[in-house]
Amino acid sequence: MTMITTGKIRGLHDDGVTAFKGIPYAKSPFGPLRMAAPVPVEPWDGTRDATTFGPRPPQPAVLPGMPEWSPADGLDCLTVNVWTPDPGGSGLPVMVWIYGGAYLTGAADMPEYDGARLAAEGVVVVSFNHRVGMEGYGHVDGAPPNRGLLDQLAALRWVQENAAAFGGDPGNVTVFGESAGAGGIACLMAMPSAAGLFRRAIAQSVAGLFFSPGLASGITGAIVDRLGGLSPYDSAPERLVAAATAVMTEPGRDDPARWGPMAYSRIPFAPVVDGEVLPDLPWKALAAGASRDVELIVGFTRDEYRFFQALGGAPVADLGTVMKTVAPEGADAAYRAAHPQATPEELHTLLMSDWMFRMPSALLADAHQGRTHAYELTWSPTPMGACHGLDVPLTFATLDCPLGRMLTGGAPEGEGLSRQFRTAWTGFAATGDPGWPAYDSLTATTHLFDVEPSDVSDPEAASRALWGERGIALLDQGAS
Repeated sequence: MTMITTGKIRGLHDDGVTAFKGIPYAKSPFGPLRMAAPVPVEPWDGTRDATTFGPRPPQPAVLPGMPEWSPADGLDCLTVNVWTPDPGGSGLPVMVWIYGGAYLTGAADMPEYDGARLAAEGVVVVSFNHRVGMEGYGHVDGAPPNRGLLDQLAALRWVQENAAAFGGDPGNVTVFGESAGAGGIACLMAMPSAAGLFRRAIAQSVAGLFFSPGLASGITGAIVDRLGGLSPYDSAPERLVAAATAVMTEPGRDDPARWGPMAYSRIPFAPVVDGEVLPDLPWKALAAGASRDVELIVGFTRDEYRFFQALGGAPVADLGTVMKTVAPEGADAAYRAAHPQATPEELHTLLMSDWMFRMPSALLADAHQGRTHAYELTWSPTPMGACHGLDVPLTFATLDCPLGRMLTGGAPEGEGLSRQFRTAWTGFAATGDPGWPAYDSLTATTHLFDVEPSDVSDPEAASRALWGERGIALLDQGAS
């Protein structure tokens, strides 16, 4: 039994680690609090059972084997989970995981995110649910923007108030996350309201999509049209999920004349650069000195986009049109010169990998004014290669979960790669040193995670030079 700021909780101890699950950090964001900023939960009497995960936030099922979300599961979705090797101790590093899922889906109860093996390395691991999709990122009149980011702030404040109750040091918090979770971390580093909530950050495959208020409002308008004009406030959560899914999959969804670059991402939600919650694009804010006191690891996988091609939801569009729509001027010639033997399909994969994840990660490393370490995962255990998401089961040592088996193919080297990640990540959380040299924009020293790891200079030099000229642009073409 453990006492936190809101009352007593009871967890479960197993194999040297005690887990506490489903602890509310904010009230249910439904009913009178629909589309509102998170509101702190009130204290409770007695001892609260904390042995099962809380409900997932409303979302579609987009990954193989992912269960359908149902409102019958409950709407008290803003909950936090903690794994600790020493609940009676003190001073342990704290690692707070922020899940990905294209800002559309995701939940902390996914088996890939089980924190037990990572906590066994001597750290307190925290995960939490935050709103996604229309509930979290829809640009709705009268509602605060970026509610999913506001949830992340609220969870991090909860960690500051309660980490010591689990043996953790609130002054030594590392946020880590992948894909949209890493995009959230990039946002947090740009947000003055997040100052002081974490000391270190690990951003794995930073999602590079950021919307203007105009584009976000246009997407919301298209979803409202699917609702027959019914206000999102008055729509059942499952209807909002269905409407957003319909807009994402409707005929013409891949038309750049209507949707601009977003047509090729197939992602209808992203953080909105609204000037208040999120004041600017992360790389602009970091280049101006934001979070210079935060130590950062940032990196990506070599073959990011192959994951989406394997799922069948990423058709190869006309390469020239894609280049003109999403890439800097001169990209066609630059990619062909850097990869003269590549087929159009391979060039498309390279381009989409760079646009969506690799170059946002690389440019975040270039922009950060504080201590930075960069990495690239190059281990290629299946025909998908070093694809998007491969680092997740390696980070958590959840190789036997569905995603782990799919991405690693059961390759025996997986345990060794997982050990590399866990050693680097927990070492960084404890000391700020992952075990390889710091990054600077001149040499771009990058650690390669592979069966035989190595440190190299600027492994993606051609792409970095091309995208570094313009950076990653704000998506601001309105939907119609």
